[in-house]
Amino acid sequence: MAEALTTARPYAQAAFEEAQKLADLKGWSEMLLSLAEAVCHPEVRAVVTSPRVSKGQIENLMEGLLCSKASAQQRNFARVLVDNQRLLLLPEIVILFEALRAEAEKTVNVVVDSAYELSAVQQEKIISALKARMGREIKLVCKVNKELLGGVVIRAGDKVIDGSARTRLGEMANALA
Repeated sequence: MAEALTTARPYAQAAFEEAQKLADLKGWSEMLLSLAEAVCHPEVRAVVTSPRVSKGQIENLMEGLLCSKASAQQRNFARVLVDNQRLLLLPEIVILFEALRAEAEKTVNVVVDSAYELSAVQQEKIISALKARMGREIKLVCKVNKELLGGVVIRAGDKVIDGSARTRLGEMANALA
């Protein structure tokens, strides 16, 4: 995976720079995500990796997947990926592009796992605390995980705040042992 990320980095950077120049980060993000989802589909993957299918046919397939709403720059980017046989890197390109986008927009995606559904008030408290701590806009995604027993686990990028009852019980068990 590290090699794929290294290879995908210049493509993600180029896409990001073009999207920034056109002031269309959201549009490029949607386009890259839809292409990445398509390339992950087994039938599409079989076509793009087949030596029997010409680059022109693959370009036509990508053109069809992009639909008419894609800009000329987006179509050209897809064409470059086809020409350089980098379509299978699209999931990694999306990851890197979204990281660049979040940095530019000063946002961070936060996933909160909790034992129970969080109320709107609880979500707002988490958002305001994280916003003060990180100095960024927070995009919160809440998930219910019954295995936690109680409390929450907050993941923001590579940071994890584990306030779950399960972890606390484990820490107490270790202290008593």
